[in-house]
Amino acid sequence: MLITVRHRTRYRFDGSASHSVHSLRLTPQSFESQSVTGWRIAVPGIEGAASFVDGYGNTVHLVTVADPHDDLEIVAEGEVETEDAAGVVRGAREVAPARVYERVTALTEPDDRIRALAAGLEPDDPVERLHALMDRVADAMTFNVGVTEASTPGAEALAAGHGVCQDFAHVFISAARADGCPARYVTGYLLDRDSPNAEANHAWAEAHVDGLGWIGFDVVHRMCPTDIYVRLACGLDALDAAPVRGTRRGGHHDTLDVCVEVQQQTSQQ
Repeated sequence: MLITVRHRTRYRFDGSASHSVHSLRLTPQSFESQSVTGWRIAVPGIEGAASFVDGYGNTVHLVTVADPHDDLEIVAEGEVETEDAAGVVRGAREVAPARVYERVTALTEPDDRIRALAAGLEPDDPVERLHALMDRVADAMTFNVGVTEASTPGAEALAAGHGVCQDFAHVFISAARADGCPARYVTGYLLDRDSPNAEANHAWAEAHVDGLGWIGFDVVHRMCPTDIYVRLACGLDALDAAPVRGTRRGGHHDTLDVCVEVQQQTSQQ
């Protein structure tokens, strides 16, 4: 499937920022079931940006805006050819060994509720076990926008019983690690052919199975990613994989506006 993505991030500052630095994880990589046929990032300073691969295999652009500015727009867009691999990620750039993703972070610290989700999973087959865990997390939470924040730990979201895709992924990751399985957070895009105006930026989890590799689990939709998903970046949690992070001098308050458009192309140009 040929998918086009346009991801626009705009900051408006209360007052002028004299200097800002932004870390962009906005470049998807190609692997067996995902081929990036064209991709570009537009933002002031991108021409002189430092580019490197981080410890999780993500391409990062470090952009500096040295002139005074009271707003900033970042646009990443391109075309990606996808295939349905039942969630299995093969051929992606792997910098860190799987055991690195057993590490607990503040957003994925397990509590008794999360450990209970991981306890007593019956399937011996590791893939079936992870599907059972996905169902347990999905049963325990309701998707609800505006009740959690980017800084909300998974345990707190589970205790409240609701959250967004970030929270579902954090709970699954935390429980999988508690069950002894390496797991990581993934950001990306989701094509919704039934609701073209639906929120298109998305997050899910991946868990590592010996002999098979990394497998994606989208707990919100109770499914493994298919060809309607575009994989962008990964990390231990949402902070590691955030598409845009930055710091600035001046401009005391900011307003953030994010717009993501994902469309299926019926024919290649």
